[in-house]
Amino acid sequence: MTVLHGSCLCGAVEFDFETDDLAVTACHCGQCRRWSGHYWAVVKGPRAGLSFVTGEDRVGWFRSSDAASRGFCRDCGSALFWRRAEAGPAGEMISVGAGAIHGNPPLKLTQHIFVDDKGCYYDLVDEPPQGSSQA
Repeated sequence: MTVLHGSCLCGAVEFDFETDDLAVTACHCGQCRRWSGHYWAVVKGPRAGLSFVTGEDRVGWFRSSDAASRGFCRDCGSALFWRRAEAGPAGEMISVGAGAIHGNPPLKLTQHIFVDDKGCYYDLVDEPPQGSSQA
C-alpha cells in the first residue's frame, strides 16, 4: 500500500489516501469537464483508505447524478473526490483528484474514459487506452 498525501488549494482540507492502485484515469465526461474546467484525473481506491488530517467538516458533497456525489472544499471550491452513491462493492470505492496529491508519487496515467464527450478544443495524443464509457 502507498499513502498519498493531498489537500485542497487553500489547505483547509488535508487528507491521506492509502491505496495499492497508482493508476490514474482521465475522465472526459461532460460532468467532469464542468466540475474541473477540463477533464478530471483521479486515483481510485477504497473509501476506508481515505483519512482526514484536517478539514473533514469543510468537505461539501454535491449529488451530481443518481449514481454519484462529488466532494469539494467549502472554502476554496477545489474539486477533491468522486464517489458512487450506491451500496455494495462499487460504493466502497472513492476517486481522489490526482491534482490534489502532493509531491511526486509514482502515479501513471493509464486510461481515458468517456472520450466521446471530450471537449472539442483538444486532442488525445498519449498512449493510454481511450474508451467511450467508464471501465
